Amino acid sequence: MTPAIETTSLGKRHGSLWALRDCSLTIPPGSVTALIGPNGAGKTTLLHLTMGLSRPSAGEVRVFGHEPTSDAGLVLPRVGFVAQDHPLYRRFTLADTLAFGRHLNPSWDDDLARARLAELGLPLKKRVGQLSGGQQAQVALTLALAKRPDLLPLDEPVASLDPLARRAFLQTLMQAAAEDQLTIVLSSHIVSELERVCDHLVILGAGAVQLAGPIDELLDAHRLLTGPRCDPHAVLPARLIVQAAHAGRQTTVLARLDDGLPDGPWEADPVSLEDLVLAYLGRPVAAAEGRPHEVAS
Repeated sequence: MTPAIETTSLGKRHGSLWALRDCSLTIPPGSVTALIGPNGAGKTTLLHLTMGLSRPSAGEVRVFGHEPTSDAGLVLPRVGFVAQDHPLYRRFTLADTLAFGRHLNPSWDDDLARARLAELGLPLKKRVGQLSGGQQAQVALTLALAKRPDLLPLDEPVASLDPLARRAFLQTLMQAAAEDQLTIVLSSHIVSELERVCDHLVILGAGAVQLAGPIDELLDAHRLLTGPRCDPHAVLPARLIVQAAHAGRQTTVLARLDDGLPDGPWEADPVSLEDLVLAYLGRPVAAAEGRPHEVAS
């Protein structure tokens, strides 16, 4: 099965600085992927490369087997996109906005767009500039869905929304995913929201992939170990230690257990998605650059 997104040693450089470097990952079709990383980790850069909005400085990216810039005619009709600032023409009415979308997209589903806006209680005569931030986010999502894409990347689409608007947006997104078998890549900092809607995870840090794979498999591969105070490197190889801490006579290690539990009086507890993400994001930059972890899907 052709991956929805596949990157090989992908990199993007701005002058002497790398925004993304040596990024290799595979996102399977039909998955809902959480793309997580601190500001400057390369999330937006990765999405822009996927969309063909910029060209790689190194490596390659393929979307459904095609290169997004040279094969734009094969890629762009299959891809929708929702940016963080929901760029819309504020002076347009919603009717104007739908007409614009209909003019630009051959596969445009006008009935779907109108039905969605009606469900949201948004009259077509209303101007975009009169809408709240949450409503504008819903309009941007409607435009992307009405294109009938196979791949829908979203770049921090709920970052500025209040909790109710955020929940409504994600509910709409999940409904669309279930009905249309979309592949979704959702960039966000809100781990608690992502845990409910995503089945795949990519963590970026220092411009490189730190962890990638199905969420269930990643959680199953990691454990929180608690035992007598010790040097964790004497018990586990450094590459398996994600995070370690000492408190009094106790040592706690979040570890990736490729070969089962280490010897010794360790208690092993499951790891939550939030704990896993924060541990990888909290690693020193040098460790993140030198030892990326990846689980193949």
